[in-house]
Amino acid sequence: MSRDGIRIETERLVLRVPQLGDFDRFAELHAHEEAARHIGGPVPREAAWRRFLWQPGAWAVQGFGMFAVTDRNTGLWLGQLGPWKPEGWPGNEIGYSLHPDAWGRGYAIEAGIAAIDWAFERLGWEEIIHCIAPANLASQKVATRLGSTLRGPGRMPPPHAAHAVEIWGQTRAQWDGNRKRLIRGGH
Repeated sequence: MSRDGIRIETERLVLRVPQLGDFDRFAELHAHEEAARHIGGPVPREAAWRRFLWQPGAWAVQGFGMFAVTDRNTGLWLGQLGPWKPEGWPGNEIGYSLHPDAWGRGYAIEAGIAAIDWAFERLGWEEIIHCIAPANLASQKVATRLGSTLRGPGRMPPPHAAHAVEIWGQTRAQWDGNRKRLIRGGH
């Protein structure tokens, strides 16, 4: 799948392949104690650079990865959200992490709808999951709002095997009903 020209626009957002200019805000997110707590912990800028390269690398090798989520009007990078499936992962994930100044504005739901649609339509996935730390109540709330339900504990591949994770998810058929509910309710 070619990554050229992949751009999804929603009412307030643009989802696109990550670009070098996204790194400064990405590094801020990964240095933030609370924001990075459930995504590997806070790291200095140099270590954030290695993490940053995971998504463009996934796009280059797999033809998909998490999208850079940006403000449609300003272009400001708000976070990353979308399909993610490294080797040994417990399923086809729609993952998400947003910059702290983007929290509480409904961006995860708005971008989540677009990314889940894209994964089902373009990747042909039949189900999606979210790998969420048991203490990450904010991410559980996003998963619930998107219509995913708790499936139980999961196992992550090394080097993340020691981290407790719960698997939340839904099938394509479940998404069809959940999406209608979200659109009718205005997200």
